Amino acid sequence: MAGSTRTKKAGGGAGRASGSPNGNGSATRRLVIVESPAKAKKIASYLGSNFIVESSRGHIRDLPRNAKDVPEKYKGQAWARLGVDVENDFEPLYLVSADKKSTVTELKDALKQVDELYLATDGDREGEAIAWHLLETLKPKVPVRRMVFHEITESAIQAAAANPRDLDQDLVDAQETRRILDRLYGYEVSPVLWKKVMPKLSAGRVQSVATRVVVERERERIRFVSAEYWDIAATMDAGPDASPRRFGARLVSVDGAKLATGRDFGPDGRLKNSDTKVLTEAEARQLAGALTEAQLRVSSVEEKPYTRKPYAPFMTSTLQQEASRKLRFSADRTMRTAQRLYENGYITYMRTDSTTLSETAIAASRNQARDLYGEQYLSPQPRQYNRKVKNAQEAHEAIRPAGESFRTPGEVANELSNDVDGFKLYELIWQRTIASQMADAKGTTLSVRISGTASSGEECTFAASGRTITFPGFLKAYVEAVDSEAGGVADDAESRLPQLAQDQPITAPELEPDGHTTNPPPRFTEASLVKTLEELGIGRPSTYASIISTVQERGYVWKKGSALVPSWIAFAVVGLMEQHFGRLVDYDFTAALEDELDGIAEGREERTRWLAGFYFGGEVGPEDSIGRAGGLKKLVGSSVEEIDPRAINSIPMFDDEDGRTIYVRVGRYGPYLERTLQDETAQRANLPDDLPPDELTVQIAEKLFATPMEGRSLGTDPESGHEVVAKEGRFGPYVTEVLPEGDKSKPRTGSLLKSMSLDTVTLDDALKLLSLPRVVGTDPESGNEITAQNGRYGPYLKKGTDSRSLETEDQIFSITLDEALKIYAQPKQRGRRAAVPPLRELGEAPDTGKALVIKDGRFGPYVTDGETNASLRKGDAVEELSMDRAVELLAERRAKAPAKKKAPAKKSTSSKSTASKSTTAKKTTASKSTGTKTAASKSTGTKTAAKKSTSSKSTTSKS
Repeated sequence: MAGSTRTKKAGGGAGRASGSPNGNGSATRRLVIVESPAKAKKIASYLGSNFIVESSRGHIRDLPRNAKDVPEKYKGQAWARLGVDVENDFEPLYLVSADKKSTVTELKDALKQVDELYLATDGDREGEAIAWHLLETLKPKVPVRRMVFHEITESAIQAAAANPRDLDQDLVDAQETRRILDRLYGYEVSPVLWKKVMPKLSAGRVQSVATRVVVERERERIRFVSAEYWDIAATMDAGPDASPRRFGARLVSVDGAKLATGRDFGPDGRLKNSDTKVLTEAEARQLAGALTEAQLRVSSVEEKPYTRKPYAPFMTSTLQQEASRKLRFSADRTMRTAQRLYENGYITYMRTDSTTLSETAIAASRNQARDLYGEQYLSPQPRQYNRKVKNAQEAHEAIRPAGESFRTPGEVANELSNDVDGFKLYELIWQRTIASQMADAKGTTLSVRISGTASSGEECTFAASGRTITFPGFLKAYVEAVDSEAGGVADDAESRLPQLAQDQPITAPELEPDGHTTNPPPRFTEASLVKTLEELGIGRPSTYASIISTVQERGYVWKKGSALVPSWIAFAVVGLMEQHFGRLVDYDFTAALEDELDGIAEGREERTRWLAGFYFGGEVGPEDSIGRAGGLKKLVGSSVEEIDPRAINSIPMFDDEDGRTIYVRVGRYGPYLERTLQDETAQRANLPDDLPPDELTVQIAEKLFATPMEGRSLGTDPESGHEVVAKEGRFGPYVTEVLPEGDKSKPRTGSLLKSMSLDTVTLDDALKLLSLPRVVGTDPESGNEITAQNGRYGPYLKKGTDSRSLETEDQIFSITLDEALKIYAQPKQRGRRAAVPPLRELGEAPDTGKALVIKDGRFGPYVTDGETNASLRKGDAVEELSMDRAVELLAERRAKAPAKKKAPAKKSTSSKSTASKSTTAKKTTASKSTGTKTAASKSTGTKTAAKKSTSSKSTTSKS
């Protein structure tokens, strides 16, 4: 069966849901359909013998993916390419996916054996739509109800089974409108990109705006002008009785004028306020010398108490942000892990924009906080975190541990021993939930000013600040991480100053002039991009992971470490959209569009009317909306002919020394540099794929121009008389010969060895490469010729169809026939020879303990733990790859690995007979942590209240 859990139980079992009698006096038999097999298996264990739980394995139907999918009878229709009949109330053409036809057949067979159908898909818009698609496809003749729950626990499942509802048509309409809108948007706008930029590009309602956000940040970095400023870093001495005796301070003003810091400069490198003084290096050094013997005194002391309230429990976007910062998870990895935890009953539903906790969850959090940390660490009153949610119908509950009482990380460690990511994420969610009901953190901040007169007469003031935590409160359980790109100070960081009094004399044993430069705004990480999209009101929490994955898969954005870097293609696409379809990528209009779609979910707007207005034009949306401007079809159709492809694909960067503008051109085969020379000819140069746009400078451009696209001439082959050039190609640098005009033969080529570079390769090197393959000799047994060659996957020997890898590139030119025969005499090894050393050893992975190394493979460098291999991505350098990034790449590769094929289940001769299952399950009581109220082993940089794993510090159970 399709994700079948056809496990009839001998009896309903105590406390389990069971079918009520039907008209014939027998129990009502129900079919429950969920999305995934894992979810089906878990739910089945909580329901009685009269429930059959099946899985649809996700969506069972969708709009046609391409023209080939469109049924023959529709292919002549004008709307067929869209898959939506725009002339007939925007009726979508839904088709059952080829891989889901057998699933549908099995579900229909199961439906024949029951009295009622329960659709138990997720409780959000998408889940409601899946339920509707199942209803439309299966066409059941039995009563249909909607079963909704937000956690997979026994009590929640039984309550949902006992209290089903009807399908929410407003939620269905909201999701279907989004699906149709995205199809219209993509299928109308994407062809424009194919014609004007490059084939196979795509546009999307949210993905295009998200790409613009990343591109706009890179533009800011390109325009940024760095400024230099100086100050003096001082080490102050408060005397032998002070604790601490020494502390740091910085010069903040001279003769009453405030010294400039980074925030005082604009992105153009100029001061925002003319009253601010910029200290030069010479002035800083002169002042430092003049202050050496100065009499310094404390001019002011200001001490203030401060209070920090706990963070709200997680919703989807904040979970993605924190998992990115603290665990180095991508948004996609976070959501895949959270999905597993939800389906297996560990956490509540993971797609939510609510921070609210139920009364039961609040009580569970408070009880656990009291048990683990003590009464003094508990908030005096229960805390509720309410926020204004765009769509109240989708605001369920915050993401929290499932159940009426929470299991500590230590109590689930064994169960999640094979899911390292799952354990880490559960621990993070558990910590955040418990901390949300704990007491405020309290402390004091101390701000000190120290003044004195330099020997040269200037009145100088230094500043020092400190923070002391007097009561950690919730910080004892959880501390939010700081974004690595943006910087900042963690909430539990302390900086102590001694007790100081007004007019107290201070000495400065160390005075160090300190230079600074302003930095451009940081690139977005996945965490900060999610936060920005949420602040702009673009997209919804459940879509952020797919948006970030999509813009990377489409080639619009790539990762350099954790930073998101836009490609040059993204610059061209965003430029086209801004100039010709401005409304489609305008932040405010996109946010307003989300609100309009939410209006459909709330029943305030009618779906067909809204779609007609958006597509053909009409009175829908706010002033100047796409609908009121004539509609999407008119907007796209009227703009295409006006678009100049060369202008769109030309990005002016800067002028060279002669005042000539250097452009980045986006061509059909990738980006390149171009400028016009004095003779009006165009000079071009290839642009490396891994060069971030803001790092392209005049100096780098000139270096690239010095290696022209036609190649660097190395000289003439003395035998053929042909010119030999070195060039940069799509698959790396190579050498080739230039044939005379009219010669139709294929020129000889040879890839550069790894020890060579375009700048240093010589004619002799090139001639050796062009001479390959080299004949080593003839095998005396078979008579086959043995050659040494340099292939795409490295150096190797070839004898007929039998190839053997060589250890080094030098062997291509030095190996003898005897040495080659010895290699062939050995048994053939699969893949590359094991003796080749790794490119780099990273050490043991923190999650698995396995040794990670970077190797050179057939398709380039990859990281491996001995079981899983993951190719390095664009922007990942072998020398700079961090352990966190390596772990992330391996985790993503494991998640994408194809599922193992299962043997087909044998069908029973009697369709109604099923395997029996025990009716009762022994409940185990999770042991509480000790009354010592100490947190056990740390994880993810925060203090936890339970053991992390079997190897962590153990806690003593209460007897």
